[in-house]
Amino acid sequence: MGKTLYLECNSGISGDMTVGALLDLGADRDVLDAVLKTVQAEGFEIKYSRVKRSGLDCQDFDVVLDKEHDGHDHDMEYLYGHLHEHEDSHEHHHHHGNHEHEHHHAHRGLKEITEIIDNAKMTDRAKDIAKRIFKILADAESKAHGVPVEEVHFHEVGAVDSIVDVIAIAVCIDNLDIDKVIVPKLYEGHGTVRCQHGILPVPVPAVTNIVADHQISLEIIDVKGELVTPTGAATVAALRTEDKLPKEFLIEKVGMGSGKRDYGLAGFVRAMIIS
Repeated sequence: MGKTLYLECNSGISGDMTVGALLDLGADRDVLDAVLKTVQAEGFEIKYSRVKRSGLDCQDFDVVLDKEHDGHDHDMEYLYGHLHEHEDSHEHHHHHGNHEHEHHHAHRGLKEITEIIDNAKMTDRAKDIAKRIFKILADAESKAHGVPVEEVHFHEVGAVDSIVDVIAIAVCIDNLDIDKVIVPKLYEGHGTVRCQHGILPVPVPAVTNIVADHQISLEIIDVKGELVTPTGAATVAALRTEDKLPKEFLIEKVGMGSGKRDYGLAGFVRAMIIS
């Protein structure tokens, strides 16, 4: 009998938050590391650490990209457009004004990503989960940009950290023997966020497409910022088997996974094995 997972996304959900929560629940880190060593993507290493969010102890899973592949996704000042003139502002412009140096890895499509998943040494079930998440992501981006799925080459999913996050989620779900996943709803912020192509509204179009296609309830909370990433939304869409919690249940184990961005609210995903 597989286990039932309840994902509580009160402060949103992203790929790395989900991996952290599943590791904290007891997914085997050695199993995960062994798989990630076989992922044929350039320039990344994994950092595991414990961090505090609102004073609570969380597991952090960080895909650290080498300088050449780092898209500075985690730079809050850049993301939200309040870039103060400080020492390294020329660096920001270098990284964002010119995406030439990213082309060798930013232009991965579903076909290339499927090959990376197939070539990694993991169970068939983990491969299926990872491919399902990416298919949902590609469909959503295809709809957002008005291009056929096979032509979707986009930063969010082409980025190495997304590939690693999704494979890690799939491996951990499989390793924990989870077969039911309950996600009642997603909480999201509002405002705008900067991406490679310009300024987008929050929730970003890939996320609105995913929640529309998969009938996922949203609650917009009073926080400026993108709490739900496309990878987070696609993960929920791919894994969720039901959207209602039982009237009563036992919590067998709790896992806390931290997010990277700070919106002034506790950024974590809480995962529970329930029965």
